[in-house]
This record gives sequence, structure tokens and C-alpha cells, in this order.
Amino acid sequence: MVHAVRKQSDAAAALNKYCDLIDALLGGTDAMRAAGVKYLPQWPGEDDKAHATRLAVATLFPAYQRTIEVLGAKPFSKPVTFGKDVPAKIQTLCEDVDRQGRNLHAFLAEVGQEALGYGFSGILVDYPATKDKDGNPLYVTKADEDSAGVRPYFVQIHPRCILGWLSDKSGLTQLRLLESVEVPDGEFDVKCIEQVRVLRRGAWETWRKVEGKGNDDWAPHESGVTTLKGIPFVPVYGNRLGFMMARPALLELAHANVEHWQSKSDQQNILHVARVPILFAKMLGESSITVGAGAAVKSEDPNGDLKFVEHTGAAIEAGRMSILDLEDRMRQAGAELLVIKPGNITESQTLADNEQGACALQKVAENIEDSADQALQLMAEWLSEQQGGHVTLFKDFGAAALAEASAELLLKYCQSGYISRQSLYEEFQRRGIIKPDVTWEDEIGRLEGEGPALGAMAEPKAA
Repeated sequence: MVHAVRKQSDAAAALNKYCDLIDALLGGTDAMRAAGVKYLPQWPGEDDKAHATRLAVATLFPAYQRTIEVLGAKPFSKPVTFGKDVPAKIQTLCEDVDRQGRNLHAFLAEVGQEALGYGFSGILVDYPATKDKDGNPLYVTKADEDSAGVRPYFVQIHPRCILGWLSDKSGLTQLRLLESVEVPDGEFDVKCIEQVRVLRRGAWETWRKVEGKGNDDWAPHESGVTTLKGIPFVPVYGNRLGFMMARPALLELAHANVEHWQSKSDQQNILHVARVPILFAKMLGESSITVGAGAAVKSEDPNGDLKFVEHTGAAIEAGRMSILDLEDRMRQAGAELLVIKPGNITESQTLADNEQGACALQKVAENIEDSADQALQLMAEWLSEQQGGHVTLFKDFGAAALAEASAELLLKYCQSGYISRQSLYEEFQRRGIIKPDVTWEDEIGRLEGEGPALGAMAEPKAA
């Protein structure tokens, strides 16, 4: 029996319901083959050897993987922009936000891709221990902490790592996370063991399995307290169903990709059989015959016959068209996340109706942006800062599609005096024509430093 601290709750199991499917699709052909009969059924009458052969030659059309990669990269096709309210100290920490070399942009890109693929991801804002197990300080001064790299940092939490949680109206009251930690294995090697981290408001503890015992023998390993009032965990939703509840945004595409895997295997099997004609013999007697270029076949019966029988090919063409139709449906399922609204959208609609025209992927980007703001606020609380500030992700996918047409219209509006130069600058920036990290004030300073425009030189003043 599994120990209670290691047991996955029903709610966590529901959150992880589709993880096996997504793992296999994102893992490619090798992962799908390793899944065996789970995604490539063994048909009635098919022996084990035939199924193993069919599985060994099957290849995955990576529709789900490619769609997640392409769509997940769109909000990060331009740099994450820090707001003016982000403290300089936090911006510095965001250059290596996870203490593993990733900056905030790279970290959020991977978290966002995970949230889009699995429907859920998480950010744990952790802080290294500053006291030993007896409560004694590990560092004497703040300078000692800084030199040891003691600082808040982000940890990416996969939905599989979540074992369970408790909550009330104000948020999480307990969170159990499954971790893999390295421990010494002899004098020269290390091994990975499971560890459960239990987070509570203002406290934490870790549990490890007692060596040599059964699965039900787990014991506390370390514990401590924190200066935070809450649990420093932020959920990131790709397709939110409720608090700590989600499902993959492209689940139907995932199912269609499995259907394609099965249909393509059937098609390969049909082709393998159809490509080899069957030798048909009729009324040739009971004696053995030799078939080849240097042999003749003789029959004493006038109705005797010897010929190759070939497949008509109708089933092959039907199977091919079915697979092509399925691929079209998969492409459409992925593209739907970018569809702003049905029908044709005019240029003026894009300019004046952006909120109503948000596509599903823009909503996912907004979820990531909101989670990033919450994580920065937790980092600020670790550092005793008043606020963590806000960041902005690129979300104007619809506007970017009409950038060239709308830019000319906006320029005419500015030249006619209907909008200001600053508004023109901000609209160009929103469409990705101008870099998002350069403010209007900075641009004005650059223009003033360049002097008058060409052809607009002022006449020299008389002495």
C-alpha cells in the first residue's frame, strides 16, 4: 500500500489524466512504439509476432508536437517586456531566473509550451535554506548569503509532479510535489531517488522512502519555516477548467494524431500485402512445379492456369484519401487557436475591435502573463520588496497579420492630424514593426540628438 504522503489524490489524478497520451505524442515515434498496444491495438487473429513487426515499422506523423512548438513560440516571438514597476533588483535576477541559466523569456517560453501541450504547468518560487536542521544560521552576514547565491528563483513544475493539494477560499493551504533528487551511491557515483515536498503556509518539509522497507514506509527528511504567508506556487493554465483543474487545449488534435498513427499503420500493412502479387495455380496436378525464367510449367488439363493475382488498389486509394483528410483536420484543429472570429475581418475591425477579436492563443498568452506577474510578486515578497511589477508578452497575433496594410492607414491618419505621433509610434510597436523594449520617451531623445531632419535645416542667424 502506498504511503499517504506519496499517494496521488483523485483531483491530481484528474489533472494528470492525459499526461500519458501527451508524453507519447511529444516523445515521437520511439515513445509511441514503447507504448505498444495502448495506442496501436492488436487486432483479433493477429499474432504477437505480426503485431510486433507492424509496431516496429510504424512511424509517427508529429502533428501534435509540431503544432505545440509553433503555437507555443508565437507569444515569445518578441522579447518579454518588463514594466516600469519591476524593481531593478528583480530584473537582474530574471537574467538567470531559475539558477540554471535561463532568463525570464526562455523560462516562460518553456512553461507556456508545457501549459499549451498538457493544459497545465506551474511555477514554484523557491528560496534556498538559510538555517540548518537544528535552526542555526548557515550564513553570518547578508554578504555571505549573496556570495553563496542565496536568492529567490523559479522552478518549473510539471503536472506529473503534483501529488495533491488542499485549499480554501484564499488559495492553497497545502501542496505535495514529487521530486527526484540525487544522493551518493558509493564513493564515485550518484543515484536518483524520489522525494515528496510538502508545502504549507509558512512551512515546508520533505519526505523520503526508508531504505529497505516497503512502499508504505516514508519518513520526514528535512523541514523548515518560511517568511511568506502563503504557498509560493503559481498555476499556469493552458485550458483552465477551475482552480488547479485543466485539460490540454488541443486534446482533440492529440486524439486525431493517435488515429493517424493507427490508420497509417493499417495503410502500411495493406501496401505491404498489395505490393506482392499472389501466384495462383489451377489444375496443374499434384507434382511440384518450378517457377522462374528458366523453367516451364506443363498442364495436362485444358482448364489449367498459372498467373499472378494482384490487388485492385481501391482500398489503398481509399486509405490514402482518409489519411489526407485526417491530416487536413489536424491542421485545422491547430489553426483554430489563431482564428480571431469567423468570416472576413476588415482593417478597421482589427483596429477598433481587438478585445472582441481575441483568439484562443491570445487568451493562453494572457494566462501566462498573469502567472508571471504573480510569480514576480512572490519573488518580491522573498526580497521584502513592495511589488514585483508586471511583464508583457506579445499577444497581437491578429494585428500582426494586417501589419503592412494597417501601418499605411495609421501613417495617413498621423499625417492628417487625426492621431498623434506618439499614438502612431505605439501602434507600430503593438504590431511588431518597432521593437517593444524602446519607449516613446527614449525615441524622442534619439530624435532630438539627431538634429533637424534632412532638408529642414534652419537658416543661420545673422551675427
